[in-house]
Amino acid sequence: MINSLKILLNIVRNWCSSQSQLILEILLLQHQLAILQRNAKKPRLKRLDRGIFVLISKFLKSRRQALSIVKPDTVICWHGRGFRIFWRWKSTHGKPGRKSIDSDLRKLIRDMSTANHLWGAPRIHSELLKLGINVSQATVSRYMVKHLKPPSQTWKSFLNNLTKELVAIDFFVVPTVN
Repeated sequence: MINSLKILLNIVRNWCSSQSQLILEILLLQHQLAILQRNAKKPRLKRLDRGIFVLISKFLKSRRQALSIVKPDTVICWHGRGFRIFWRWKSTHGKPGRKSIDSDLRKLIRDMSTANHLWGAPRIHSELLKLGINVSQATVSRYMVKHLKPPSQTWKSFLNNLTKELVAIDFFVVPTVN
């Protein structure tokens, strides 16, 4: 009774679904059958097998019923792994990043920043633009010589320097109406 009901439901489902979906499902089932007919007790899936599963299951609506060798979650995992491999290849293919600047230009930026220690990156950048050298302000700030600033005043020295004024402030209280 249950088997005949399943068969009847499969017939109705196949009749209602489109022709391309049926062809894809047949291809997927045939490929699974070919994998199971290999001469191994537990056949191992090759990269080509995984690629076929991913490709067909991407266009197949009823994945869960058609996949019997592997879990649908495994196929989704393979698809994600292939996506990561593709974008890793895409990002490392060719020359990544910006072009490096010449060592002469780096030396010029360092010389300008040491000779004029009050100039910042915007000023040096504008001077380089006046000379006809097109470089970004971030690159200029990266290659500038960092000048050491004097250490800031500590809290203890601040209080020691202003003790007299602080005490005088506490003694001068002006009473008001409120």
